[in-house]
Order: sequence, then C-alpha cells, then structure tokens
Amino acid sequence: MEAILETKYALDTFYFLVTGALVMWMAAGFAMLEAGMVRSKNTAEILTKNIALFAIACIMYMVVGYNIMYPGDEYAGGFIPGISFLLGADNDPAAVLAQDAGAWYDGTYYSGLADFFFQMVFVATAMSIVSGAVAERMKLWAFLAFAVVMTGFIYPVQGFWKWGGGFLDEAGFLDFAGSGIVHMTGAAAALAGVLLLGARKGKYGPNGEINPIPGANMPLATLGTFVLWLGWFGFNGGSELVLSNVVEANAVAAIFVNTNMAAAGGVVAALITARLMFGKADLTMALNGALAGLVSITAEPLTPTPLWATLIGAIGGVLVVYSIVALDKLKIDDPVGAISVHGVVGIWGLLAVVITNPEATLGAQLLGIGAIFAWVFGTSLAVWAILKAIMGIRVSEEEEFEGVDLAECGLEAYPEFTGTRGSGL
Repeated sequence: MEAILETKYALDTFYFLVTGALVMWMAAGFAMLEAGMVRSKNTAEILTKNIALFAIACIMYMVVGYNIMYPGDEYAGGFIPGISFLLGADNDPAAVLAQDAGAWYDGTYYSGLADFFFQMVFVATAMSIVSGAVAERMKLWAFLAFAVVMTGFIYPVQGFWKWGGGFLDEAGFLDFAGSGIVHMTGAAAALAGVLLLGARKGKYGPNGEINPIPGANMPLATLGTFVLWLGWFGFNGGSELVLSNVVEANAVAAIFVNTNMAAAGGVVAALITARLMFGKADLTMALNGALAGLVSITAEPLTPTPLWATLIGAIGGVLVVYSIVALDKLKIDDPVGAISVHGVVGIWGLLAVVITNPEATLGAQLLGIGAIFAWVFGTSLAVWAILKAIMGIRVSEEEEFEGVDLAECGLEAYPEFTGTRGSGL
C-alpha cells in the first residue's frame, strides 16, 4: 500500500510541477506578444517589464501572497483572510503514508510546495496582463512598484474569496481556472491604470479620429500567441489538480481538448468578424481571437462537450473584436487589446459556466464578477493614484516621442535598424 501511495503522491506532484512550468512559459508568450504589438522604440522596455514583473510576482507571493490567498480552514466563508509570512515546511513523509488509501484515490494529497509553485505562476500571469495595456507611455519603476502591491496583496485577497475558501466559494461562485480570478483581475487593474495614464500621443485626433499605431513585429506577436496557446494547456489542465486515477486522467484529457477547441473557435470567429467589419483579414484580431477563446473556456473547461467549447470560444472571438473597437471609440488606449481579451471576455467566460455546468447559478456568477471587479479596480485605482502623486506614472512627451527604450533602459532593441530617433518606428 505504501508503494501505491508514494506513486500517486509522486505522480500528482510531478503533474503539478510540469503544468506549472507550462504556465511559467506563458510569461514568454506575453513578452513576445507585447514586444510584437508595440513600436520598435519601446521594445526593450516592455521586455524589461515582463521579466521584472515575473521575478517580483515570485518574491511577493512567497513572502506574503500565498499565505493571504490560502490562510487555512478557520477563515472559510470569510471576507478578510489572515496574514502571515513566508512558506512553511512541505508535507511530512510519515504523515503522507499514514493517509487513508480511499482519500488518495480522490487525489487529495500532493506536495505543498508544488501547489505553491503552480499558484505562483498564476499571479504572474495576472500581472502580465497589465503590462501590455499600459505600454509605450508608463514609467518603468512606477509599473514595478504597482506590481509589488498587485501580486502581494490585491490579487491574493480576491483569490482567497474563491480558491482559498472565502465567501464567494461559499456562495457557489464557480471559476475553474481563473477567467475572473486571473484574467478579469488583470484587466481590471489594467483599466484603472489606463484611465489615469491617458492615451498615447497621436492615438486620437481632436475630432474623434482614431489613428492606428501598428506594432513593429507581427511574426513575434504571432509566436507569442502560439506560446500562450501552448501554456494554456498547463493553465487549465493543471487546475484539475490530480492525474493519478482513471476518472481524473479522463478529465484532464477533456480539459486539454476543450481548451484547444475554444481557441480554434475564437480564431475563426474573430477572423470572420474582422473581415465583415473591416473588409480585411486582420491578423491582430485573429491573434486576440485565439486568446479570447482561451479566456472564454478557462472558467469551465471540463463540463462542455468539444462542440460547446468551440462555440463558447467563438463567441469570445466575436466579443473581443467588438470590444476593441468600442474601447477605441471611448478613447481607452490599450495597445495590445488586453482589457478586451481578459476583461470583457473574462466576464463572458464566467457567465458561460451556467450553460454547461448544472451546479452554476447566474446569481452566484454575477456576485463573483461584481465583487472581484469592484475590489481589484478600486484598490488598483487607489494605488495608481498614489504612485501618480508620489513619483508620476507617465514619461514626458519628449521621452514618449523618442521611445521609452532610451528613456527607461538606455538601449534600443533593434539598434542596427533604427534610423532617426523619434521617427515613430
């Protein structure tokens, strides 16, 4: 019996670590997508943001964030989690082997540090969403200061409300892998920053004109999207938490298939919608359609059939095109479409749970949407406002014109291809 328990423990722990590594690889996807969607003069700075935010997220989640999000059973059903610092020891081998075999079949035990690693890369994903929305005009160090608060406190509190056993979990709110807890959270924080930051110079004309500012590297943006698509199998598949029995193995396979089908539906629907609206096959809309499909299915990737998953992703693909156009009309400047992909479509993903999961209720889903958005947007707006007052959050007009690569990083991503500084390339 001990050999069976050890094997199951090792298998589920290894599964957690491998899927966590896939989610970590999404950091590369976000970096490549955002680097491709900004102008060449802002590339080095956006890459600096992405690697620095990942490191900050890891440290802050280790120091305090994980313990806020998972404070223990004594806080079940609550609004305010406990607070403690640093990680405790992992599971004691003797205690592991003393567990009842029946409990093991349900997959209730694996390494605690594996769980921390898996949850840690999720908070980094939420912060990555913010970086693209505020690209090309935000100060690097203001952004990184916000990342400290976001990953250490803002994200973990709302994560506790559902995944840590707080009041949203008790109310029946369902969010399997984070359409709301991760994606809408990142978008809400981004929206607060964008509203205080303002649009890039030249994006909107005095008479309501919307001037496109194309990205510098579409091959890189496409590569980033494929990397994110791959990483999403870990994002959703790992959230099943267990692999070591027939039922769970089948569930993981279904999640992988549904995740893939939703992305495919999102691409096709966004591409067709863009063709009907603009008369062209817009690559950027196709890329955002893939991500929209993935966000759509993240709240519930297990209960739909593959056909339903495709349709849910397709609706997300349509929504993201209309949302990007609508935000531009409202003069909300989001260079990569992050608010639309992760926010608007994140809400759709949470509502779509009601379609295929009989345990979901519309009231509980709306409660979760409202509570998470209000908390994240409100606290983020306050933090951004404080940073704006203390250190400023936007670079000067001259620095924006020349490119934040030189102003913030002192180097250019493509120096051999750069002609005249400030040329807009």
